[in-house]
Amino acid sequence: MGTDIYGFIECRWDRWLDEDDRSWHSAVDLAHLYNGRSYAAFGCLFGVRSDAFPPLAAGRGLPSDASPEVRADFADWSGAHGASWITWAEIAGADWEEASSEVDECVHEYRRRADGDWEFQGRNTGLDRFAELSGASGPHEVYRAGRFRPEGTEWRDGERLFRIGRLRRKHAVDDREWGPVWAVMRTLAGLHGDAGVRLVVWFGG
Repeated sequence: MGTDIYGFIECRWDRWLDEDDRSWHSAVDLAHLYNGRSYAAFGCLFGVRSDAFPPLAAGRGLPSDASPEVRADFADWSGAHGASWITWAEIAGADWEEASSEVDECVHEYRRRADGDWEFQGRNTGLDRFAELSGASGPHEVYRAGRFRPEGTEWRDGERLFRIGRLRRKHAVDDREWGPVWAVMRTLAGLHGDAGVRLVVWFGG
């Protein structure tokens, strides 16, 4: 059974209100912005299903001052686990270039850009072609190539490159999936301040 993420982006007015007047409000249901299931991202952010990186915000629980909408939605989930939260200030301040402590099991695919540099495309993508190039002997060696090949091993295929290596945080939390979440949080932070916007999450499955 797979694990999925649920939650909300919340915000509060931090700039002009007295401390006693600051309360958190539900802004957007995460389901409207993210519908993926990336265990690398879940682990990188919240320490769930992957330990490739020290998590940015693991095990904090549901905030005691969570908005009524968040508390009500969380209460409806039987078996929810891994509840936590992270502010936009923490996301914006994270070292997204940090590499994982171990070689990634998944092979990385790159495409050559117009400037000649290689641009990351994804993990375990283009596997049919990778299997042909690498001569992998079975599905396990294809899907878990990093267990069988040394770090730095490469297979070039014209303007495409497959490589065994370490994952970076920015690739674990792929902007193609998480970009809409970050865009909304960034916009709200422009109004409420970086510490006045947070992502509250929990997991099911």
